[in-house]
Amino acid sequence: MGVATCGALLLAVLLTGCSQEHDDERGKGDAPVKGKAGEDTAAEVYNFPDGFGNLATKCVGDGKRGYATTKFEQAEDNDDVVIIPANAVIVDDPECSAP
Repeated sequence: MGVATCGALLLAVLLTGCSQEHDDERGKGDAPVKGKAGEDTAAEVYNFPDGFGNLATKCVGDGKRGYATTKFEQAEDNDDVVIIPANAVIVDDPECSAP
């Protein structure tokens, strides 16, 4: 087997673990959206130093703003990264208007 063939095979194996299907099978993918037509504009993200949850915020409806944080954890077996939602809230925000 040539070097190029080995390299292509290795790349295919590595990318298989990064697929959306892989995350979905393990219950780590995004929740399904009816008709696959959800509102998916970008959120503002504020990064904090390692060990602290990052913060994301965006308007989530007419007069409503959502905030969510995440906390990074390493699984005990060190083979799988686990991202645990630490907090999510929705608050009134008169500057948010309906899309």
